[in-house]
Amino acid sequence: MAYDFKPFEKRIKEIEERAGKELSGIRTGRAAPAILDGVQVESYGTMVPIVQIATVGVEDARTIRISPWDMSNAKEIEKAITVANLGLSVGADEKGIRVSFPELTSDRRVQLLKLAKEKVEELRTELRAARDHVWNDIQKQEKEKLLTEDEKFKSKDEMQKRVDAANKNFDAALDRKEKEISN
Repeated sequence: MAYDFKPFEKRIKEIEERAGKELSGIRTGRAAPAILDGVQVESYGTMVPIVQIATVGVEDARTIRISPWDMSNAKEIEKAITVANLGLSVGADEKGIRVSFPELTSDRRVQLLKLAKEKVEELRTELRAARDHVWNDIQKQEKEKLLTEDEKFKSKDEMQKRVDAANKNFDAALDRKEKEISN
């Protein structure tokens, strides 16, 4: 009987999705609406993401335009972005809210690269923990005679292939982010 990797693959997918979200949240000099994904706004007594009460679009390379569906929410959106402390300039006008991304300094670029590497390393640690869990399960199944010794080592190789593929994806995502930050 071969080892069932479906739960492990699901876990890897979750970690990779989180990697994408966390890396997209690291601000570069370019306007990226994804940076606002974690910002919650109070609207009619409930905390909601900005995208649920407004249209978010890129106006130019360093400006995001937020057009609230109900202009009475404009002040709350502006306040929520300011409180989120994302290092962005926020201003309201008759069309909605304008969010400006300041030019990155070389020191800030270094900090952002370091932050991106730290996030990827945290995700790798999480992946290693998931791998260790699967390896322990494989060894347990072999002891319980559910897997033969050959199947155990074949399963170990299969597990490692999945881990290597995930690590390759992390490296590619980090490379893209490094290029984005450096430009």
